[in-house]
Amino acid sequence: MTDPNLALQQLLQPGGTAGPFPPGSRYYGIPTAILESADGRKTAYLRRRFVPAPERFELLQEHSVSQNERLDNITAHYLGDPEQFWRLCDANRALQPRELEQAGRKLRITLPEGIPGPGNA
Repeated sequence: MTDPNLALQQLLQPGGTAGPFPPGSRYYGIPTAILESADGRKTAYLRRRFVPAPERFELLQEHSVSQNERLDNITAHYLGDPEQFWRLCDANRALQPRELEQAGRKLRITLPEGIPGPGNA
């Protein structure tokens, strides 16, 4: 039987970047570290991901949330991938995705962080 902690440590190379995460992941490029407990046990973990300021995202358009509309469906419509919901969370300063599903809320639909808009290229 494989030790899951050991497998994670091998997957996340200490001190490197989070190589196992694809470029579309919110964890892509987040460095890893090793925590050593008092008994010498080592645990690999991802360092903290800081949520970027919404001002770092170039606005494309706004979306007004309808009653019972789900964030994954909104994300699929605008970004083409429902698993990219975290990009809408970042662009709208939301730590909890459900915050963005309130009817009447205006959502900022943006380019990825750091990508300039057509007028700023």
